[in-house]
Order: sequence, then structure tokens, then C-alpha cells
Amino acid sequence: MAKSPECEHPQKASGWAARDTSGHLSPFPFSRREVGADDVAVKILFCGVCHSDLHTAKNEWGFTTYPVVPGHEIVGVVTKTGDNVKKFKVGDKVGVGVIVDSCKKCDICEQDLENYCPRTVFTYNSPGFDGTRTYGGYSDFVVVHERFVLRFPENLPLDAGAPLLCAGITVYSPMKYYGMTEAGKHLGVAGLGGLGHIAVKIGKAFGLKVTVISTSQKKEDEAINKLGADAFLVSSDPGKVKAAMNSMDFIIDTISAVHSLVPLLGLLKMNGKLITVGLPNKPLELPIFSLVAARKLVGGSDIGGMKETQEMLDFCGKHNITAEIELIKMDQINTAMERLAKSDVKYRFVIDVANSFSE
Repeated sequence: MAKSPECEHPQKASGWAARDTSGHLSPFPFSRREVGADDVAVKILFCGVCHSDLHTAKNEWGFTTYPVVPGHEIVGVVTKTGDNVKKFKVGDKVGVGVIVDSCKKCDICEQDLENYCPRTVFTYNSPGFDGTRTYGGYSDFVVVHERFVLRFPENLPLDAGAPLLCAGITVYSPMKYYGMTEAGKHLGVAGLGGLGHIAVKIGKAFGLKVTVISTSQKKEDEAINKLGADAFLVSSDPGKVKAAMNSMDFIIDTISAVHSLVPLLGLLKMNGKLITVGLPNKPLELPIFSLVAARKLVGGSDIGGMKETQEMLDFCGKHNITAEIELIKMDQINTAMERLAKSDVKYRFVIDVANSFSE
């Protein structure tokens, strides 16, 4: 007979979990494994709230196993290390992102692309190699193999830096892979939410001209005057969209709702690249004629490997890039999820975990 989550492992843990498709989260006692020779134990101080957490809590992608403890934008402090750990010591400020394990030996892992390993273990809602399921950062601590722990830049605030562990690498990785790093090139950022606002900041740090593409005119002032975008395009204004046709070298599409790709492809120059990183819960239509007519490309990208994620953190540290956040306590998470579903947040909720659980 399978053990309950509270009895699977020796260390008692506290978290908040969703137990059904309502997505409602409530206190959840469970357990973590002991610190192995290659492991790092991390007291969680802050955890970002990603749109993926909402999708998973409500089983909108169809593969949630309940109960589920979300959270994969984790920042904390090392409390214990295994005998073989060399990279970290007690007291270090660290991050844990979307993945906590992989096979570590396939050709993909050997390329430092652990996120694409066929045996990737995600931070939550994923079967681990020990046969138990993983539970995420909406909890008091976590135990992770040192390969999947990241050194956090000293100059970045831990709360506003937490979303970099998912949102930051999600937009940084495609910029590097698809060549969106040449100063002076024109980048469009479709959607100004948790991913989009960080894409603006990273794009500007690379020296790109950045245009935010949004349905909401009211976001223009903040996009330009606070986030540093060069221009703002209201995608619901046919005249303005027509005037901007064939003007962009790249577009990062961060929109998580179902939407048309046609107008975005029309904004691209010949040889332009549209890279999708949002995850709508239904398939999008791909207009092939728009690709063929101007040799355009539609691609995708999924976070990044550990080496690249550390590179991203160091880049953000160098350029003082963090997320714009609303800090909440754990008992406010259900209200936050309701607001997130309505895109009513600027631009990322972050849970003050350390002050949400009693010692």
C-alpha cells in the first residue's frame, strides 16, 4: 500500500496544495527526502507564482496528479549540504527553477540542456526517480541535487529576483538561441505580463529596439516610461498594425491565451522569427502561406539548461534586471490565482514564504 505524502520521506514539510480541478489551494502536510551525498537543502524564502502554476492547479493541460504543490521560482538559503557537494555551503543564497533532476548522462544532458532530457524531473507534479512525486516551492523547504541549484547574484533582491528562475530563463534562452542579441535589431514582445515585461528588460540590455505588442492601450505609459520599451503597438488597432507591418526582426510571443498568429507574422520582416513561449491550453493555427511568402520562421523554446540559467542570472545581476512584483503571503494565494487568471497583476506575484509558515 502506498504511503501518504506525509509519511513518504523522513523530513516533515509544510506546503499549500490543490486537491482537485477547482485549483483551490489549502495547507498540506507532506515530507521531503533526507539530504543525500549530492543534495542541497534549501530553506525557501520566496517563490514566484507562474501562470503554469495556475494551469497545473486546475489541470488545464490534462496531466495534473493531485494533490499538487505548485511553485518553481524558488529563492532561499542553503541549510545543509551533502558530503559530495562542492559548489555550495550553508548560508549561500540560491535559486531552484523549473527542473530538479534529469538522467545526467544522455547526449542532451551532456550538452547542458537538461530541460530537454527525456527523463527530466520537474520541480512539482512530476514522478521522481525514487518513485515518489515532486512537490514545489509553495512550501517551507526543498531538497535538490546540487546540479539543479543555482547561485543567486548578491546584488539582486531575492523577492523580485525569484521570477527570473522561470520567466527570466524562458525569454533569455530563445534570445540567445535564435540570435536576438544583435544590438540595433528590432524585437517585438507580444503580451506584457510576467514573461513579457522581463523580455523587455532583457531585450534592452542586449541593445535591441523593443516594441511591446498588446491589446491594452493602458499599458503603454508603463511599458515605455517604466520598463524602457522604445515603442508600443496596440494589436487591436488595424491602422497601427498595418503601419507596423514588415518592421520587426524578431517577436517573442508570451501570450498564454488562445490567439491568432497571423497579425504577428505580418509584423515580421523577411527572414523574421516568431518564437512562442506562452502555453495556451488549446492548439493555435499556423498560417503556412505567411511563412512561405517571406521565409519566416515560427519556433519555440522551453526554459533552459542549468548552465544557461546560471548565465541568465549572472546577466541579470550585471544589468540589475528583476521582475516587477506584488509580494503576498501564502494565505493570499487563492485570491492571487483568481487575479492572475484575469491578468490583474503587475507583473508577477511572489509569495513571502519565510513569513508565511510558523517555525
